[in-house]
Amino acid sequence: MEEYLNQLNESQREAVLYTGGPAMILAGAGSGKTRVLTYKIACLLRQGIPPHRIMALTFTNKAAREMKERVAALTEPHVARRLWMGTFHSIFTRILRNEAELLGYPSGFTIYDSDDSKSLVKSIIKEMSLDDKTYRPGMVNSRISNAKNSLISWKAYEQNKELVESDMNARVPMIREIYKRYQSRCFQAGAMDFDDLLLQTNILFRDHPGVLDKYRRFFEYLLVDEYQDTNFAQHMIVYRLSELHQKICVVGDDAQSIYSFRGANIDNILKFKDQYANCRIFKLERNYRSTQTIVNAANSLIRKNKEQIHKTVYSEKEKGGKILLTYTYSDYEEAYIVASKIAEMRMMERRYVYADFAILYRINAQSRLLEEALRKSNIPYKIYGGLSFYHRKEVKDVIAYLRLIVNPNDEEALKRIINYPARGIGDTTLGKLTAAATEHNLSIWTIIKDPLAHSVQLNSGALRRIEAFRVMMEEFMEHSRKIQADETAAMVVKRTGILDDFVQERSIEAASRIENLEELLKSISEYISIRMEEGEEHVTLAGYLSEISLLTDQDNDKQENEDRVTLMTVHAAKGLEFKNVFITGLEEDLFPSSRAKDSLRAIEEERRLLYVAITRAEENCILTHAQSRFQNGKTNICTPSRFLLDIDAQYLDVPGRRHSDFELRQRQHSPYLQKQPPASPRLSRVSDTSGEPAAPIASPIDISGLGAGVVVKHDRFGTGTIMDIEGEGANTKATVEFDNFGQKQLLLKYARLTIL
Repeated sequence: MEEYLNQLNESQREAVLYTGGPAMILAGAGSGKTRVLTYKIACLLRQGIPPHRIMALTFTNKAAREMKERVAALTEPHVARRLWMGTFHSIFTRILRNEAELLGYPSGFTIYDSDDSKSLVKSIIKEMSLDDKTYRPGMVNSRISNAKNSLISWKAYEQNKELVESDMNARVPMIREIYKRYQSRCFQAGAMDFDDLLLQTNILFRDHPGVLDKYRRFFEYLLVDEYQDTNFAQHMIVYRLSELHQKICVVGDDAQSIYSFRGANIDNILKFKDQYANCRIFKLERNYRSTQTIVNAANSLIRKNKEQIHKTVYSEKEKGGKILLTYTYSDYEEAYIVASKIAEMRMMERRYVYADFAILYRINAQSRLLEEALRKSNIPYKIYGGLSFYHRKEVKDVIAYLRLIVNPNDEEALKRIINYPARGIGDTTLGKLTAAATEHNLSIWTIIKDPLAHSVQLNSGALRRIEAFRVMMEEFMEHSRKIQADETAAMVVKRTGILDDFVQERSIEAASRIENLEELLKSISEYISIRMEEGEEHVTLAGYLSEISLLTDQDNDKQENEDRVTLMTVHAAKGLEFKNVFITGLEEDLFPSSRAKDSLRAIEEERRLLYVAITRAEENCILTHAQSRFQNGKTNICTPSRFLLDIDAQYLDVPGRRHSDFELRQRQHSPYLQKQPPASPRLSRVSDTSGEPAAPIASPIDISGLGAGVVVKHDRFGTGTIMDIEGEGANTKATVEFDNFGQKQLLLKYARLTIL
């Protein structure tokens, strides 16, 4: 035993050896919590506790496998196999299968995945003759899931005045009835969904005290990983099992509690010591991952949170360089500076490979510009835990509409969107249209224009729905000849109902999809703007589609080359580490999110999210802030994130600027110091779809002061030096050598240049 204990530092060793009662191990970032957990299990086994009497709960199968492998290495493989180690859902499925008959379920009950659950909800909505645009299956599923994770059964739901009133106010009063029918159908089918695995375990322990007592006595010791991420249902199961013997050890870090949107409750870890009177607290404060500067900067940030259990994380690695805070003129320039910096760091430090770099962002939509910049710099990358921007479903759906507008004979695009959003044109109808097209050697669109002339046997309802689809698409085609491509896309998003689908769902996933639609409109607007500045007078939708098809072809590259830069959201980065980390978009209403600014608790979670991001870095951390972001068809001025002021200035390197510059600018716009105007509606550009041609916005041509050698600023490309001016009147062009984009020739009537 001494052999492996010698591999632990003093704090780790104390945490491992203590088994006398309830314990909470506060494991700071990079402090080796997995090692402590596995050594603690090995220690319990050495003390004579049989492996099958130890329950160890994790949040992912990957974490469970890793811990089991480590325990096997410390003991024997057959010993590790007998541990009750796994995710909450997998462990309590075992218990439920043993006791299912007490709840009226068969022991071989089916487990419904999210698709099964959504399909059943959809069927119930249809059977009840409810409007599926009001009762969105995703929204209904989310409400039922939230109720179950709060241990609210369907009976409790319909008796809860607050929930019923909330549904009434949201104009979905039948949620309680859908929940009731959903649960009844699951029961009849002998099935539980994922949330039931926790809800039904709680019901089992509540209604059958003899069963609870049996498992309390059976499990001699409980260990829970990532306790800060537990929800109410998980917390209650753990509490019930450990309430008598109190042989429990939870491991976590309140400073890394970032999943409240999934139901995680930080109070579970903050108040743990209050629920277990004799609780011992062990703090793992040595960070083995990051340099001293990175650790100290992260500490100075998280220290600003009021809700926390204080600890002082430290590092004994080298001091390391300061955190680089890079100020850019635009989000466009931000992306290219990040790509350029990666190339520069690889050139200067030959030991770095692409896999040593990660780019983190607050929302998925930010990846689009970053992907573009990396591709144009020939830097290989991968999206971790998600899809490349143009592969996301909502983006592909809108692009399919745009493809069909440009080319109505595009069969794959038509098949993708003919019944999305749902308009009652099912597979049977589409099959008949396809068969007729094949028989007559015509496109499906040609058949749709006159199905009767091609002997398609359809009932009057199907014919009416096809006609409505044809009329809508022909209106899009007509308008697309009169208005700009981005306005056409905005019209599609609004008129088809794609936007309404996501707005009504009111989930985190739906909000992310709305952000991706905004980013798609932004990408089209950028394409138009850049082409006009470069002198292309007639910018077409077909041209845009051609450009992105080349990008997506590159995205489909299946080379087995793992040496790639990693792109991901900060949420997805938790638990990972990289030598070099870029954290982008540090601006108000982005990081922290606009959805958090009215709640101190939400702001503190956003601060914890940045803490998680910074502590992913081992050697270098680079923060970026853009002065402007192009959103909703216009350039918006951005305020630096309040969190930049929370980081002690001694740990920051701000080239060409003082930290006080950021402080002055942030204070001028701080939400703490003045009331913020209400946020404008999302996708506001979709409201103006009259079909009238939009006149290009061109600046009056004034070349006074412009000439070779003059330093200028461009909203998108940043700073540069004019090399030459040529042409006359409306055709006057400037050749500019930009600091981060190289040489570009811009038409001055569209280019917005400011003399510096």
